[in-house]
Amino acid sequence: MSLRPALTALLGALALTACSSPHEELQEWMDQQRREAKPRVSPLVPPRRFDPQPYTGAQAVEPFSTQKLQVALKRETQEPNSLLAAEMRRRREPLEAYPLDALTMVGSVSRRGAPSALIRADNLLYQIKVGDYLGQNYGRVTRITETEIVLREIVQDTVGEWVERTSTLTLQERPQEKGR
Repeated sequence: MSLRPALTALLGALALTACSSPHEELQEWMDQQRREAKPRVSPLVPPRRFDPQPYTGAQAVEPFSTQKLQVALKRETQEPNSLLAAEMRRRREPLEAYPLDALTMVGSVSRRGAPSALIRADNLLYQIKVGDYLGQNYGRVTRITETEIVLREIVQDTVGEWVERTSTLTLQERPQEKGR
């Protein structure tokens, strides 16, 4: 019985020796290919000469300056069919100092059939009616319901033209306290 494990070990060693031969051939072939391979490197192109140019835009008007914006606004208001012309000539109202997202509608009332809305800005309440202005985009109130204020704003589109758009301010209800 002891002969069988020894024979098995001998056959296993022979099998391993026979398997190592193709790997050696493969390794020799790879080594030969590495020795014979000649890399082909194309010559580098010399860099172009850099000629610095002086900056001449320092004397020009800065594109984002308030001066340039004021000039453009003046030019726009002088055109007879401009949406902005009438808006620039009228007196500004207190709620036009606030962006629309800083204003909160907290209620509505009706006097003699005319709806009014209550607006909160900086913890102060304002009562507005149709025709009043609010927001920083020349927003004029066109309709007031129990739950929202609809207004017409004048804004610049992507090409710089002044266009009208409709915005709404909805009633902000406070969450009811528990136990009431």
